[in-house]
Amino acid sequence: MGFKRVVVTGLGALTPLGNNVEEYWQGLTNGVSGAAPITHFDASGAKTQFACEVKGFDPLQYFDRKEVRKYDRFSQLGIVAADQAVQDSGIDLEKLDKDMAGVIWASGIGGIQTFEDEITDFAKGDGALRFSPFFIPKMIADICAGHISIKYGFGGPNFCTVSACASSAHAVAEAFTMIKLGKAKVMITGGSEAAITHAGVGGFSSMKAISQRNDDPKTASRPFDKDRDGFVLGEGAGALVLEEYEHAKARGAKIYAEVAGSGLTADAHHMTAPHPEGLGAMRAMKMAIEEGGLELTDIHHINTHGTSTPLGDKAETMAILNLFGDHAKNININSTKSMTGHLLGAAGAIEAIATVLAIKNSLVPPTINHFTDDEELPALNYTFNKAQAREIKAAISNTFGFGGHNASLAFKKFDE
Repeated sequence: MGFKRVVVTGLGALTPLGNNVEEYWQGLTNGVSGAAPITHFDASGAKTQFACEVKGFDPLQYFDRKEVRKYDRFSQLGIVAADQAVQDSGIDLEKLDKDMAGVIWASGIGGIQTFEDEITDFAKGDGALRFSPFFIPKMIADICAGHISIKYGFGGPNFCTVSACASSAHAVAEAFTMIKLGKAKVMITGGSEAAITHAGVGGFSSMKAISQRNDDPKTASRPFDKDRDGFVLGEGAGALVLEEYEHAKARGAKIYAEVAGSGLTADAHHMTAPHPEGLGAMRAMKMAIEEGGLELTDIHHINTHGTSTPLGDKAETMAILNLFGDHAKNININSTKSMTGHLLGAAGAIEAIATVLAIKNSLVPPTINHFTDDEELPALNYTFNKAQAREIKAAISNTFGFGGHNASLAFKKFDE
């Protein structure tokens, strides 16, 4: 029967830069930082007092009060982003074979705010086991995938991928594979995260993983800069509608880009630190390129994991240099986390969207907040501080997670 071609036909996003795809893309290309003092809770006693929050999101604009009680914020963000993507795709839900449509959604942490609230209330009580009946179904990481499938009646593949910061890249990879193998015609995929909570900020702070540049939050995320001191915690959701090409063509769908391949590997090295030579990352990129039938020289852009951590940025750039050799200098490398912060389990989704739009619009968003070169990093084109226009034949989006999980997604310019 042969493998099926897979294309991107719908996008949705709720990010620290805007609450739809257009606002998100404008923020990226204009080099806007989404970082600001935390408003979700009183962070005055925290070592890190800022984050990249989604701004102006009112769940009551999308759900009634009963629904709001049932959904943790991560699910609220995910459901809304998924709906944006479905609307953008133009799919006629009445004509769609819903048994051939599925949802693979991701969250690295799930309903951490719900967990915090319930345990806090219990600790303040008299010791009786009193918990909300919504506690477990609000908290579990898979629940957003379930809510989205229920909303649309999609009876195809439905599950959640959980691999820390690589979670939603793994979700996109799995959705791509389902369609490629003929197990689905349409997949909603992506991820959502809402971990800007006492425990989320406090936990990452105790690891010394996040920046403490409280005096200047907007320049705190500094990927590839000599003075980078950790990532900036973010929240949000990104959704993509992936579709089998012939199915999309038959209904006259607009096509953003084609999904070429994916690479999934493990560092098998350390609980939180990447392999120092980036071997797992290098193999993931190589695998994605080979699956897509691409040459190394076809890759013109890489949206890196680029978290702004001392070890991570160095390992990833070494992986790029070791894989691509002399061609590495011809690639526009960037880190959109310099603007959005790190959305953890949702990072791969919003960065896949940024990569697809870079191909579609022939424009690479910048890596902002570059002030000082790091002599320990290879001399590559990091697209510092200003967007760069260029035709992109193919691009890679990299996402890596605690535990040594690596996921690379390869997209290419759509050509019938």
